[in-house]
Amino acid sequence: MSLCTQCGACCASYSVDFSVTELLSAGGRVPDGLTVEVTAQTARMRGTDHTRPRCCALGGQVGVAVKCQIYEWRPNPCDEFGMGSPACQRARARHSLAPLPEDQIWL
Repeated sequence: MSLCTQCGACCASYSVDFSVTELLSAGGRVPDGLTVEVTAQTARMRGTDHTRPRCCALGGQVGVAVKCQIYEWRPNPCDEFGMGSPACQRARARHSLAPLPEDQIWL
């Protein structure tokens, strides 16, 4: 089990906005039904715009065991999120998880 599948804090901490060109209806990979329109050019994963964000595609318990239900079709911001990046470390702290050690960081 990777550190990311034990964590999931990023999926329960931030808004996930991306270009509507990534939507299935526009020839992309992200299922339209899991998103909300932000602007004519931008979509957002459902649940990530809540006061306590949690992506609708995240299954499991943060900090224990999680799985992205659309991993193969996730939007670019998710694919580009760096394990151990400053944003990752902030998300982990929000969920009372220890910071990742330097030797386990990839950006």
